[in-house]
Amino acid sequence: MTLIVGLGPGHPDAVPATAVAAIAGADPACIVAPALDPALLEAIGVQPGVLPEPIPPDAVVLAPDPEAYAIAVRVLGAETLPARDALRARAIGARVAELAVVASRLRAECPWDRVQTAQTIVPHTVEEAFEVAEAVAGGDPAHQADEIGDLLFQSVFLAGLLEEDGHADLATVAHGQTEKLISRHPHVYGDSAAADATAVLDIWEQAKRAERPEQGIFHELPPGLPGLAYAAKAQKRAAGVGFAFPDVTAALAKLDEEVGEVRADPGQHEVGDVIFAAVAVARAAGVDPEIAVRAAAARFRERVEGAARMAAEAGQTFEALGPVAQQEWYAAFRARP
Repeated sequence: MTLIVGLGPGHPDAVPATAVAAIAGADPACIVAPALDPALLEAIGVQPGVLPEPIPPDAVVLAPDPEAYAIAVRVLGAETLPARDALRARAIGARVAELAVVASRLRAECPWDRVQTAQTIVPHTVEEAFEVAEAVAGGDPAHQADEIGDLLFQSVFLAGLLEEDGHADLATVAHGQTEKLISRHPHVYGDSAAADATAVLDIWEQAKRAERPEQGIFHELPPGLPGLAYAAKAQKRAAGVGFAFPDVTAALAKLDEEVGEVRADPGQHEVGDVIFAAVAVARAAGVDPEIAVRAAAARFRERVEGAARMAAEAGQTFEALGPVAQQEWYAAFRARP
């Protein structure tokens, strides 16, 4: 059976002893590897053969952890050293460490990065978070990975600023988040039981309130959130103490009531109530209202632009048409095959 051996993060002075032992006990004719750094080759003391494709079942594949895990993902039946979960964790750690090194160098050598503060970076962080949401709504995995990477770098950079001030570093931030997640998932790491996702949220909210009793029901409700996100989070906090619609039907009934009121008084107050009620419907249906509205806006844009193209193909200028004609072209675009 193929054995894939992780050589550590790729530094010659960090090769695990278990990897050295596995190499020493392997048949030299079976040892293969992708291109390795000369210093790493010297550290492991062998000259492996070229990594073949496909990888034969008796091969002992040597590679730094990130490359070793990538190979293991392709060769599902292979054994790995360390075990797959541990190799995955080491691979992630190595890649995030690379990103942290890049962030440190940019902070030291790039004139723009050098003058940034947490206050100047946060607007970019918020922008990147919205770009992640847009990528998720678009459904393109490659785009999602790219935008998640941008957001990850924001976190790494902000952690670096904390480290400069002597407050925390990326390792401390990650460890603190790990401990928090473990403490808030007693149904996974403890003896509590959670029958469904709603029960999990209840446990989460109870844990947060226990940690910060002085903040009351609406703890951690940043006033700077976008309106839909603020409404959803306020409703989530209220739901944490049981104040929520029991199901979608009840939430829809409230929305119908609010729509009736806005028909009688289409002012800011009643319009706001309709939007707030729609957020409650989204939550009851398990839909993120911010992502849903962004997706709806994207569909609207596509349809208006499509209607304008159809009008242009018919020799008409969409912008010069009246509302009725524009709506007809809009309906025509929506009805296309």
